Amino acid sequence: MINDIQIGPLTLHMYGIMIAIGYVSALFICEKRAKKRDMNTDVLYGIFWCAVIGGALGSKILYYTVNIKDVIADPSIILNFQNGWVVYGGIIGGVLASFLYCKIKKVDFVAYLDLVPPAVAFAQGCGRIGCFFAGCCYGRETTSPLGITYWQSDFAPNGVKLVPTQIYSSIGDFAMAFLLMAYAKKEPAKGRIAAGYCILYSIGRFVIEIFRNDYRGEYGPFSTSQLISVFILAIGIVMYVVAGRRKEND
Repeated sequence: MINDIQIGPLTLHMYGIMIAIGYVSALFICEKRAKKRDMNTDVLYGIFWCAVIGGALGSKILYYTVNIKDVIADPSIILNFQNGWVVYGGIIGGVLASFLYCKIKKVDFVAYLDLVPPAVAFAQGCGRIGCFFAGCCYGRETTSPLGITYWQSDFAPNGVKLVPTQIYSSIGDFAMAFLLMAYAKKEPAKGRIAAGYCILYSIGRFVIEIFRNDYRGEYGPFSTSQLISVFILAIGIVMYVVAGRRKEND
């Protein structure tokens, strides 16, 4: 895959382009859904920027935590903002920052939390396409005709056929985005859209981790993301049940 596009003196990175497309798409989707629900778009914009900043910080912090040995050996890694982003860290950081913002603004956090997951899933789908071009988050070696081979990647092993985990992840993310939007039209109990995202994403991420081959931290037979997936799945199930009971009691 080719990640860098040279236009005269300007170099465009497909990874960065797809991340940008993901952010813009997420904001557009959230804005459109907020207007349909007569929700305050000014609050939405505030949540969006809090999620972006909190997500970036959370993503880097988890990356440094997982790769602490490398950071200690070479502290300059901390200043490298091109690489080293962990999705789960971004999700956790974004949610925490958004929660604090909603507390300060005294608005219903859960209502806005339900608004965001389909957009986040769509943005993640775009981001994984960026990963595909860059060669990060690559899969294990394979003999399958569906495998892909890199020749110019700075991350994936070159000249070896690999499982295209980035594309599988992207397809799953896009599917999840549309499933959650379809589910939202049924007007489920408040909190269940967010719960559905937690459940679907954690299951998909746990499975895709089996086929990935880049270093992501490990605890016994499990990667860091798989352990977090179990935790997020449990949270999602609890949220789904509690949301239903709360609706019954209203």
